[in-house]
Amino acid sequence: MTHDAPAYGLWLLVLFNSAIFLMFAFSFFKPQTTRDWRTFSAFAAFIVALFVEMYGFPLSIYLMSGWLQTQYPNLDLLSHNSGHLWSTLLGEKGDPHFGALHIASYVFLGFGFYLLSSAWNVLYHAQRRHTLATTGPYARIRHPQYVAFVLILFGFLLQWPTLLTLVMFPILLLMYGRLAITEETQMRAQFGDVFERYAQSTPRFIPHFPRQSDAH
Repeated sequence: MTHDAPAYGLWLLVLFNSAIFLMFAFSFFKPQTTRDWRTFSAFAAFIVALFVEMYGFPLSIYLMSGWLQTQYPNLDLLSHNSGHLWSTLLGEKGDPHFGALHIASYVFLGFGFYLLSSAWNVLYHAQRRHTLATTGPYARIRHPQYVAFVLILFGFLLQWPTLLTLVMFPILLLMYGRLAITEETQMRAQFGDVFERYAQSTPRFIPHFPRQSDAH
C-alpha cells in the first residue's frame, strides 16, 4: 500500500489558502456591524477548518478511522485522496479529482465567485449613486452576495467534507438569512416604496424561472 507524499502537515498551505480565501471574501463582504462580524467570523471558521483538515491534520478521518477501516479495509487513510470522503462513501473508483462530485464542486465554486464578483460590482456603483441595487444579479434575487457565499461553501463541501464543516454549514445558512432580513429592514427605511416594489417583484434568494406556458 502506497501513500501520497506528503499528504498532511502542510501548514504553510493551510495558512496560504485560508488567507487567500478570507482576504477575497473580506474585500467583498466588508463587515461593519457586530452582526456582520459574527457572520464573517463564522465563514472564516469554516474556511480555516476546511483547510486545516485538507492540508494540516485530517481530524474527521481520524475520528472515523475505525469505521472506515472496517468498511473499506483497503483504504489508505494516510492518502490525501482519502479526504474526498464522498468518493469513498459512494464507492467511486480512480482519482477523485476527476469524479462527478469533484467536477460539480468546481462548477459551484466558479459560479459562486462569479456571482460574488458581479454582485459586488453592481452594489458598489449603486452605493456610490445612493440608489437601490436592482440590476445585474440583483434583477433576479435580492441577496446575490449571500447566495454566492452559500454556493462557494457548498462547493467546498462537495469537494472535501468534514464533520465540523458539515455542522457549520446550516448555521451559516441561518446567519446569512438573518443578516438578509436585517439589511432589508434598513433598505425599507432608506428607500421606502421603491424597495417595497422591488421586493414584491424580486425573490430573496431563489430566482423565479419562467414556466413553459409563460414563454408562449
